[in-house]
Amino acid sequence: MGNRAPNVGLAGLLSAANWTQGQLAAQVNRIGTEAGHSVGCTKFNVNKWVGGTIPRKHIRPLILEAFARKLARPVTHEEAGWPPPVAESGVPTLGEGDTVEGLVSTGRADMDPERRKFLATSLYSAALPIPMFRELVDREESNAAGRTTRIGAGEVATVRTMTERIADILDELGGAHARPMAAAFLVNTVAPYLRADAPESVKSSMLAAASDLVYLTGWMAMYERDHGLGQRYYLRALKLAGAANDHVTYCRTLRGMALQAANLKHASKALELADSAAEAAPKAGPRLHAFLAGQQAHGAALVGDRRQAFARLRETEAALSKADNRRDAIGGYDLAAYFFHVSSVNYALGDIPTSVKAMQDSNRVRPPVERQGRAHANGLLAQRQLEMGHLEAACGTWGKFLDDYEQLSSSRADEHFEIMERRLRSYQTHRAARELRERAVELARRKAAA
Repeated sequence: MGNRAPNVGLAGLLSAANWTQGQLAAQVNRIGTEAGHSVGCTKFNVNKWVGGTIPRKHIRPLILEAFARKLARPVTHEEAGWPPPVAESGVPTLGEGDTVEGLVSTGRADMDPERRKFLATSLYSAALPIPMFRELVDREESNAAGRTTRIGAGEVATVRTMTERIADILDELGGAHARPMAAAFLVNTVAPYLRADAPESVKSSMLAAASDLVYLTGWMAMYERDHGLGQRYYLRALKLAGAANDHVTYCRTLRGMALQAANLKHASKALELADSAAEAAPKAGPRLHAFLAGQQAHGAALVGDRRQAFARLRETEAALSKADNRRDAIGGYDLAAYFFHVSSVNYALGDIPTSVKAMQDSNRVRPPVERQGRAHANGLLAQRQLEMGHLEAACGTWGKFLDDYEQLSSSRADEHFEIMERRLRSYQTHRAARELRERAVELARRKAAA
């Protein structure tokens, strides 16, 4: 052990990042928590690694991701002074060249409850390079040997219809029910369609329809806090949209990636992705324009740019006023979404009262069928009301959250439930808080027994 050579690669990365060993340990712990790991890394662990000890296999990606985020570029095992990783059978990677094959690998793993647990711990990469739309058009592999199936407009309509139905189930019952259905449909039906023979117009339409479904599946994974998996689906959606020359889904997917970065508190990345989405859609219709500008407003608020944030909100409102009354099932943008963005912007800028008012406005105009969205909004609203010291109002909002939560199967809703229970522990002498917590305990018991 005394003959182990120091790891000059890792030491060089520490120097490039301008980090102490303790700072690297803190970042590794943060990323581990993000991916569902409890790492417990300390500066003493880092000191051993710099001294030549190779970190455990599941820790190495966390270290590489920490440096990638700090240095704003991918960092390899070789650069960190470690042997190259051995590919694990059945584990999809972000770099797979064949999008259809990669989609099948990801979807099959997502269908399997045991493999899904593994995927849930996969890392979100803040330094992932995003392919530009023009780079993707006509680049995707579209030919496969041995085709025996021919598809037409009917199969495209099937994919579109199933995507809308899955979106409806997501709204009503939650992502834990909807996402496995989407993954199974992607693997068993959509992937064979993408490999089938068809006229060029049908091929393009099928790629676009598949991109829409993969985007929705990625959004569900992101919403369920499976961030590495969500990012993997999003990247597939970008590639399919590029191959289909589908600007709308490409931009919508980038916007979803911006929301994911915002949720993970990567403020600069969130704004960068939101701006990229808007720049890629110069001829967007008013509803898509509003959809993208709203996310730009949130991104600007997260980096503290008050002037740009409110300018983007005004742009969002103006664009939405020009849109028709139709609301798309997938990635639609309506008045409820606009007020949600107003709330998010004001909260990020420290104006909690205005944020609360806007979230109440969002709920007021939200369609009744959007149970999952309403539960999320009420979960946030109650937390902000409590921050203002309005315990009675927060308890009333959490009561409405529980009305929806009883019917939902959703990791995000579970998170709101856990936050509610934790926040209420300090108020057990208050009647409304005590009654709400008693209701929550009984509801948890019923859901566990179901």
